[in-house]
Amino acid sequence: MKDQAPPLYPDDAIAEPIEHGRGALSNASSRFDDEKKIRTTDGWDIEEELPPLRTTLTRDATRTILARNTSPDVPFDRSINPYRGCEHGCIYCFARPTHAYLGLSPGLDFETKILFKPEAAKLLVAELAAPKYRPDVVAMGTNTDPYQPVERDLKITRQILRVLSDFNNPVGIVTKNHLVTRDIDILADMAKRNLAEVFLSVTTLDKDLARTMEPRASAPHRRIEAIRALAAAGVPVGVMTAPMIPGLNDHEMEAILEAATEAGATRAGFTVLRLPLEIKELFEEWLRQHRPDRAERVLSLIRQMRGGALYQAEFGVRMKGEGPIAQLLAARFSSAVKRLGLNRIRYRLDTQRFAVPESARTALVDAKRDARQMKLL
Repeated sequence: MKDQAPPLYPDDAIAEPIEHGRGALSNASSRFDDEKKIRTTDGWDIEEELPPLRTTLTRDATRTILARNTSPDVPFDRSINPYRGCEHGCIYCFARPTHAYLGLSPGLDFETKILFKPEAAKLLVAELAAPKYRPDVVAMGTNTDPYQPVERDLKITRQILRVLSDFNNPVGIVTKNHLVTRDIDILADMAKRNLAEVFLSVTTLDKDLARTMEPRASAPHRRIEAIRALAAAGVPVGVMTAPMIPGLNDHEMEAILEAATEAGATRAGFTVLRLPLEIKELFEEWLRQHRPDRAERVLSLIRQMRGGALYQAEFGVRMKGEGPIAQLLAARFSSAVKRLGLNRIRYRLDTQRFAVPESARTALVDAKRDARQMKLL
């Protein structure tokens, strides 16, 4: 049988305590670790009252900020991720496995141990001002959410938007957080120059499902409110019904599209659930805990979209799946989009306005001079 996972807990291990307000139920070691950590009992069987699992922040000392992409099924070639890890805690997040490269768990570590990039705006100025840079749309929210809760205080995303606006470089944002409305002043001004568009990802309208599946993302009605606020401010806004999970939230697709359209969305997209690497075990663990009555059916339907496996990594099918169930989802989406008048206009953000501001040129010259002086010391 494909995807036969080992037992979640060996015979001598005990389950980790459920962390309320978090998505993952466990914190398995990184796949790169030689030793695997497990919780075991000391034999006393004394119930512990553990403190809430707090979020910790670590400075990311990266020297570049623009990430390049060459995947043929992704419609952008550059992106910015102000944060590594995401406090939203969405159990299905395909970015979870990236925490393993840091020696951290894709489980609870991913949503509680966040790396932030305090020099992001400064690095971006240098990269945009470089003579070899060629302007194009910068994508944000393609890996982790630029408006996750820590952004409220750190404001790194806001600083990045200011730089992009100063350079007249277009930006496309995907987020699950109402916090994006905080930056309407910048986004509306950029939209007047055809330099910005935003997509709100709405997975479900069921607040109870959202609370367990996406515990620290904005509630569904708040995301719809964000669509309304952005549209009213003149910012082109769309909705992503993503991911669609057959047997769990796929029945809501049309209702989500209708609510978003009523709020002012003019574009829409969708993807099906992706379960690469450790996410398969994390999602199944979550599903059996929170939706035990339908776990087997959901997993069966996923396999029917994935050639009998829980995931297909091939370009072209990883986002949409294959087979009758995937085809039906695509047909339903197309029908609803046509009925609601979505995607009639395809926004092509303007890359011709790009210009390096004089302040950035001066800063670049000063930086090069300082670097030369340091080498002489």
